[in-house]
Amino acid sequence: MKKHKNYKLKQMNYVLPILVVLFFIGCKENSEKDPTTPQNQQEQITFEQVLPFDTIFPVNDAELEKTLSIELKRKQLIEKKDDKAELQDLVIPKSFKKDEDLYLIDFNYPYLNESLKPSYVNFNEYMEETYLNLNRVEAEILEDKELFCDTLFINRFKEQRLVDYKVYNLNENLISVLMYKENYYSGTLHPSYTFDCLNFSLDRSVFMCYEDFFNQGSEEEMTRLLNETLREQLARGDIYYACWEISFDDFFDYKNNFVIDDNKVEYYFDDCVICPSYTGTYSVEIPLVKLLPVLKKYDHNPLIM
Repeated sequence: MKKHKNYKLKQMNYVLPILVVLFFIGCKENSEKDPTTPQNQQEQITFEQVLPFDTIFPVNDAELEKTLSIELKRKQLIEKKDDKAELQDLVIPKSFKKDEDLYLIDFNYPYLNESLKPSYVNFNEYMEETYLNLNRVEAEILEDKELFCDTLFINRFKEQRLVDYKVYNLNENLISVLMYKENYYSGTLHPSYTFDCLNFSLDRSVFMCYEDFFNQGSEEEMTRLLNETLREQLARGDIYYACWEISFDDFFDYKNNFVIDDNKVEYYFDDCVICPSYTGTYSVEIPLVKLLPVLKKYDHNPLIM
């Protein structure tokens, strides 16, 4: 009886891995046919992309679907076009990497070419103080300040903090920088995403905030415009139906988190502010023509030049 039992267990050791592989194949096929998934997210991805993790973990069907959706959402963010190629004389790419036993820090960030204008040092010093404060980053990792959002506890080998950026140009007077952070927390299945947006005047070499572009007291109207845009996207099926409206309090917290190009203002929100982490979108785009009623009319506003 014991021998028969061991034989059955041995059989299971071979069968289970096969079932897992078959499940992933079926999972991907179902995702491609899912009518709730935006068409631009229905792309082929590799098996390794579905599971970009360094250990084995217990998951159920729902978590596997989430993992696939998160990877598609991540891919869409990383492949988003920006103006790096056009700005290569102005923007100098920098990087820093530190790989320790307990954590990985891998930062890519922009510098401005001070040989073009010495006052660009204002931008570079801010980047150094904010993104190269490694003592602070390491302390946060060791304190294990986790962001709980649609996550499942698992055993991961190390924590990871990855930073990259997109850069945009407006009328050669302003650069907008999106810094996106990919955080893999120890004990969680899915990465968490956070965003910082910087708007820097190339003429005056100063950072600009919400009040430099938009009328004072216009936050309520801007919240309405963002939600109107979200509802339009939901109605067209561009984003997942489970996304929700932005509260006034949330917008107030993120009101400076936008980038600008010649056609639009794009607001970025951290995971779980406007959509679940596993689907939907990280940002909301508003065409400049829609923003005319709230634009601040003064000489230094690049949006009215």
